[in-house]
Amino acid sequence: MTLKSVQTLLDVLHFADSHTAIVVPELGIRITYDSLRQQVLEMANALASAGIRRGDAVAIALPNGLPAIVAFLAASIAGTAAPLNPAYPYEEFHFFLGDTDARVLLCPPVGAEFVRTAAKDRKIPVFSVEMTDQGKVYLAGAPNGTKASEPTADDIALILHTSGSTGRPKRVPLRHFNLAVSSANIANTYALSADDVSLCIMPLFHIHGLIGSVMSTLLSGGTVVVPAKFNALSFWRTVREHRVTWYSGVPTMHQLLMARSKHKPVEAQSLRFLRSCSAPLSAELIDKIEGVFGVPFVEAYGMTEAAHQMTSNPLPPRHRKAGSVGVGTGLRISIMDKDGNHLGTNQRGEIAIQGANVFRGYENNPEANAHAFVNGWFRTGDQGFLDSDCYLHLTGRIKDIIIRGGENIAPHEVDEILLRHPAVAAAVTFGCAHPTLGEEVAAAVVLHERNGATEAELISHCREFMAEYKCPTKIYLVDSIPTTATGKIRRRTVASTLVDTHQ
Repeated sequence: MTLKSVQTLLDVLHFADSHTAIVVPELGIRITYDSLRQQVLEMANALASAGIRRGDAVAIALPNGLPAIVAFLAASIAGTAAPLNPAYPYEEFHFFLGDTDARVLLCPPVGAEFVRTAAKDRKIPVFSVEMTDQGKVYLAGAPNGTKASEPTADDIALILHTSGSTGRPKRVPLRHFNLAVSSANIANTYALSADDVSLCIMPLFHIHGLIGSVMSTLLSGGTVVVPAKFNALSFWRTVREHRVTWYSGVPTMHQLLMARSKHKPVEAQSLRFLRSCSAPLSAELIDKIEGVFGVPFVEAYGMTEAAHQMTSNPLPPRHRKAGSVGVGTGLRISIMDKDGNHLGTNQRGEIAIQGANVFRGYENNPEANAHAFVNGWFRTGDQGFLDSDCYLHLTGRIKDIIIRGGENIAPHEVDEILLRHPAVAAAVTFGCAHPTLGEEVAAAVVLHERNGATEAELISHCREFMAEYKCPTKIYLVDSIPTTATGKIRRRTVASTLVDTHQ
């Protein structure tokens, strides 16, 4: 697959034939590449007829499914797609609709009261996205008569927001070329082909689901199975019925599936590999997953600003290295110190990237851009190091690093030690204020069984495997650890919630 032939998302739909592109399992709907391309172009024309022009934001608040995929592609062709989490409350819809300067809103024909009200209050026209029993997706009541012009590689196809973990969410504009290149990088990394069937269980308002699961598969001519939501109870039945060859998820999803599987499910015979991204997994859990499911499990590292994937552990026969997120996939990686100097092998610093899939800068945010870019390199805000084989190892978000009495402690390292304890199902480590040391190490732990271990036992366990200064002095035993809609853990949010609750 050559990048020269892939310039826009319209090029991603280059397969014009009767091969199945999308499957909606709950409804028994199968859509061919011919039908998908036709539906996308018809909706793009409808948007153009409604006045959408290049660069105009088209807000989309749709649940996972064929309508979300068609709407995303059509909006990126006619204007700029701006997908939003359909579960947002009114206040967040009101903010994001205004922040993106959305010109129209696409949402389901029923429900969606919060986003409809927010759009009404901002005087934004609303179109319902409907679907027939045969899988024909269309804009209800949309005008016609104007044909959308074909996008160029440099046009902005998608605008997403950062998660806001370091303050106010920042707008990330991604161009057609960024997304097309990223899709090709992923397809090449895993040797995806028309024989592959991807099960999309990630939300389609996020870069992981859009590019990691859907666009990379469509670019390779494969089939995307897109259920309305991730359901661990029906997961393996879906895998069996549609001969799924791979899926990509976040650790919480893999852990849920593992909790229900002691042996390889008979429905899993079609699987070729499993992929995880968006948050780290312990090496011990990866070994367990591979042992149960009997196929390679690969960790990847991605972020919105890079149109998703930056690195991945390769599939066999290449080496998969436990504890790393693999090698660069179609882009350059460097480790920098705080002054922007490039560091050597095994030296910890900030991870920086360069590549065609990397965005050019946050929208209308010169202060953030001045900090994020240095000499053409984008600084990710993540800390890590490259080993002698150029495999990248993550050690945490720089802002999450705990500084205890002048010593730097990577929370992820403490997480891994806690997860070695047989009673621990999940763990997240964070820093708490200390009057003399600056910060102290604390952690939140979920146990497999309510009384499976005590705080003292877990602290003692940590002391067996790490230096005293890294060990938690306080462990909160909790029922669950909150995550974002895409499965990410916000350590600072967990910390503030627990500390405030227990004061």
